[in-house]
Amino acid sequence: MKDTALYEQLLGLSAPWYVKEVRLELESCRVSVVIGCKDKTVWGDPKGSGTRAHIHSWSKRTWRHLDTCQFETIIEAEVPRVKFADGKTAEVAVPWAERYSRVTKLMEGFVIQLLQACSSIARVSKLIGLDWHTINTVMIRAVERGLSQRTQEPIKHLGLDEKSFGQGQDYVSVLSDIDASRIWDVVPGRKLGDANTLLDTLTPLQQEQVTAISMDMWPAYMTSARTRLPQADIVHDKFHVAKYLNEAVDRVRRTEHKKLLKQGVSTLTGTKYKWLKNMGDKRSSEAIAFRTLHQEVIQTSRAWTLKESFAQFWNYRCIKAAGRYFKAWSNRAMRSKLDPIKKVTRMLRRHLPGLLNYTTHRITNASAEGFNSAIQIIKANARGFRSFKNYRTRILFFCGKLDLAQG
Repeated sequence: MKDTALYEQLLGLSAPWYVKEVRLELESCRVSVVIGCKDKTVWGDPKGSGTRAHIHSWSKRTWRHLDTCQFETIIEAEVPRVKFADGKTAEVAVPWAERYSRVTKLMEGFVIQLLQACSSIARVSKLIGLDWHTINTVMIRAVERGLSQRTQEPIKHLGLDEKSFGQGQDYVSVLSDIDASRIWDVVPGRKLGDANTLLDTLTPLQQEQVTAISMDMWPAYMTSARTRLPQADIVHDKFHVAKYLNEAVDRVRRTEHKKLLKQGVSTLTGTKYKWLKNMGDKRSSEAIAFRTLHQEVIQTSRAWTLKESFAQFWNYRCIKAAGRYFKAWSNRAMRSKLDPIKKVTRMLRRHLPGLLNYTTHRITNASAEGFNSAIQIIKANARGFRSFKNYRTRILFFCGKLDLAQG
């Protein structure tokens, strides 16, 4: 088989395209495949059935292809630019590459596989010799293709959460499909308009099919959910509630620690994380030491006990029983004389319906929280992001479970 016929089969060429020449350049370790177009080819006008499009000019283009025996392979071709009946001109599509792409379809597929394997543009660039911008463009095109091909299957449970982006109080809002454990989309900001934009990425039919949405007690998210998903129950995420209670316990600890230091007692020094840690094995030396610490301080121990006892609330499956437990717990908390605990309790009382909805919809943002480590790895590999577009692209590429393959 001639080398021209070989590359015609490898590239899947058919009339009017054919391989004119294959050049082996040993010094530069390169193979150049020159593709030609048969003369007198008739190009149709897509806007006028049976109308010919006239060749206006020719554009010399090159594409990077998969290596041939470790030789860099370049595809060269002069692509006709045709003029349509309405006077507009356009470059014709070629079968071996997407429009405006700098790599072939096979090379693009290989780049996607490498990115999925090593999660770093810099590593892929070093491995195959493509520049950062070319690989980044492949990733952007893959995500756009995946979003356009995303099937519109019903989504029952959603998660709405925020993630940090950049420096300071810079946030993005993340919508996740809880049942499929995938990120649906990301938008900058966490205001009402941002949340509305995010929920509007769902089709009207999908919005109607949502039965519950898990979220923090952020007012903008709650207002958006009530507006866009009026039939869906708002379920306040238990991990965020645990975070608020842990922060309250730590504030109590800091206050009591200052009082004890004035008395010359350093019992609470270096114990911050002991009050936040879950002592699963009650018989371990660490658990025994913590029990001793628990008996030596009063206010922090009381706050910790209230925090731990609230975990029982999530075990109830009857809304009335859960309500009775919450009432009893909140009464104890309000009598505790611990201001940080009382502040959190008042907040929980204001959002009690969303807490009680957990008895019906056993959903949390655990999957969304699980994406945090993946997102942190993405940020670390990229050394941070200056562009939200690139940040969103990476998140959807690695966490969106999109169909990135070419059609």
